Amino acid sequence: MTDETAADLTIDQLAREAGMTVRNIRSHATRGLLPPPEVRARTGYYGAEHVARLRTIKELQANGYNLGAIKHLLAPFQSEPAQVVSAEDLAERFGRHLDPRVVERVQQLGLVRPLGDGRFEVPSPTLLRAGEQVLRLGVPLETALDIIDEVTRSADRVSEAFIGLFIDTVWGPFAEAGQPDADWPQVRDALDRLRPLATETMVAVFHQRMTQAAERAFGGERGA
Repeated sequence: MTDETAADLTIDQLAREAGMTVRNIRSHATRGLLPPPEVRARTGYYGAEHVARLRTIKELQANGYNLGAIKHLLAPFQSEPAQVVSAEDLAERFGRHLDPRVVERVQQLGLVRPLGDGRFEVPSPTLLRAGEQVLRLGVPLETALDIIDEVTRSADRVSEAFIGLFIDTVWGPFAEAGQPDADWPQVRDALDRLRPLATETMVAVFHQRMTQAAERAFGGERGA
């Protein structure tokens, strides 16, 4: 990843980084193939996730997939529907005197994306509600953000492991066989099941580890 990719990219810079025309990028965004940019001062800015998505689209197109098929392939990994909230709503939920550095970090973690005119997009309302509940337990906001950052990094590793599993066991053999039409239902079925399977695995392991961690933390207290 280049330094330019890691920074905020305008749509022209994104086009150069991804090796694609601005017109095609706008078309992909209209089709729902590309997440919306962050909007600041009426200018949209893109990041590494957009570059990665565009490169995936290019690779799939090079392998003979039309945009309809590509959208179907990517659909199982779309996030929950985003919400748009006002700055006043965020202040009401998380405190009226937020440090600007905290606000910047909240944006860096992807919890909110500025849209301009005092409005923010919330990519995962569920995650934002969870953060709100953590604050109600008396946990400082900075500490809560540290936890979200750590959980996000762990989730990235798990996601990469499951995607690697899919590529090695399903996509790789399918591509090597010339992507036969008869095998498409099996590939789609595997994609459809991958996300819930990963989620169920994560939840089950988390429950087990959380129980063990609680027993280690409080076992001594009971025996004292």
